Amino acid sequence: MKTVKIILAMLLFIVLGIGLFVWSGIYNPGADSPHWKITYALMQTTRERAIEQRAATITLPTNLNDAQLILKGAGQYAAMCTSCHLAPGMKDSELRPGLYPLPPNLSQVNVDPREAFWVIKHGMKMSAMPAWGASHDDATIWSMVAFLQKLPTMTPAQYKEMVAKAPPDDDMGPMDSATMPAAQGHNHDSSSHSGH
Repeated sequence: MKTVKIILAMLLFIVLGIGLFVWSGIYNPGADSPHWKITYALMQTTRERAIEQRAATITLPTNLNDAQLILKGAGQYAAMCTSCHLAPGMKDSELRPGLYPLPPNLSQVNVDPREAFWVIKHGMKMSAMPAWGASHDDATIWSMVAFLQKLPTMTPAQYKEMVAKAPPDDDMGPMDSATMPAAQGHNHDSSSHSGH
């Protein structure tokens, strides 16, 4: 009985301590104030394992190599993703430096297609990643996934050419120079891209 009382007292102490911490306002929620290394590692591991578990049951479509699907994904990516995830030849964007955690540069990393689909569709809490599934159907999301499989091997010129050919889409309008990396007012350097 004494052990039970000690455990209950400890739990109460922990709960009160957490409550006091939250109420005090001592935690800095600013995006320019990084987490402690251990906090970041715990959150990153939790996120990665959660995505792996949820993505494991997703069935890949058979047409991920379809040229038209990839082309549609290129237009979607240029319109919605480059400000955070960049494109071949982009060094940075106006938005990206202020984000925490920093989004991956998808022009330089290979992503698992199942995990990419899940993240694009559902988004990520406590990050700037929106749940695109709220405004885009699965077929459109798969087009972005298909494009992401090709993106790390593309040169800036290949990327620009593909985006220029991308079909117009009802949810974003026709593609024009405003969605192209060269027109975004950022510094571009094709030598900074390393293909995978």
